[in-house]
Amino acid sequence: MAIEKINVRIKKLDERAIIPTYGTENAAGADLYALLDNKTVVNPGETVKFGTGIALEIPQGLGGFVYARSGLSCKNGLAPANKVGVVDSDYRGEIFVFLHNHSDAPVIVANGDRIAQLVIAPYYYASFEEVDSLEETKRSDGGFGSTGR
Repeated sequence: MAIEKINVRIKKLDERAIIPTYGTENAAGADLYALLDNKTVVNPGETVKFGTGIALEIPQGLGGFVYARSGLSCKNGLAPANKVGVVDSDYRGEIFVFLHNHSDAPVIVANGDRIAQLVIAPYYYASFEEVDSLEETKRSDGGFGSTGR
């Protein structure tokens, strides 16, 4: 099955910026790269803002979702502080990634390091309708572990 490709316009805000790249032909996320003048240390428990030097023009009806890179988060403890960043289709500013160090050791990030991954995906824009009651389900209002293991 062929993967449908869409065109996302990108602007380098700095000539050193690296255009996002996919690690494999079937990768869902494109790697985002840090744009730094100097290596940056992210100490344990600290959150640091990293620029990418790029801006995107994401087509309407799609969003850019910034996720952790599994290797960086599992091996080094660095992951986006907000868990998943959302880049709206009408945002034209620089893409930033706030990385939080969940480990107990300092982690060094250098210029050009892959710091997160960007997934372009469709979303629905909801029309919220206030009602007096909601349809009952078997689960109803049970949450937070109510369905067992």
